[in-house]
Amino acid sequence: MQQQWVCVALLAILTVTVTLADGGKSEKQGKKERKSDCGEWQWSVCVANEGDCGLGTREGTRTGTDCKQTIKTQRCKIPCNWKKQFGGECKYDFQAWGECDSTTGMKTRTGALKRALPDAKCPNNVNATKPCGKPKTKIQDSQKPKREGKKKERNPMD
Repeated sequence: MQQQWVCVALLAILTVTVTLADGGKSEKQGKKERKSDCGEWQWSVCVANEGDCGLGTREGTRTGTDCKQTIKTQRCKIPCNWKKQFGGECKYDFQAWGECDSTTGMKTRTGALKRALPDAKCPNNVNATKPCGKPKTKIQDSQKPKREGKKKERNPMD
């Protein structure tokens, strides 16, 4: 008789456990459905805190009727060695400088897009120009002025 009560009690406990486990799953599925009402995050470009590069922030927005959060700010970084002329979000692989154009006095070169930060709008190819400048001539050793430094006398330590 006592064994029957133990079996009935175990069976009741198992039934309650299974029922509670199924109930928890249905609540979680409901939460997932609410999340799907929210749209994807749309991120703005990174804006540096100081100057043109370094640490900064960007803002994200999304739409949806049941979204708890529709705007959020995220930290980001703009590499300082990227060419600022073409936007801090785009990096290009440049060819060697071309010959000097005697009519304009400028040299040109073309750069192909190497990589870009997320959500950046970068052209695939860009052109860069710079003044030709004067040709550099190396000064020979005989023409360089020699430096005469002061020689310090060393006193032996006692």
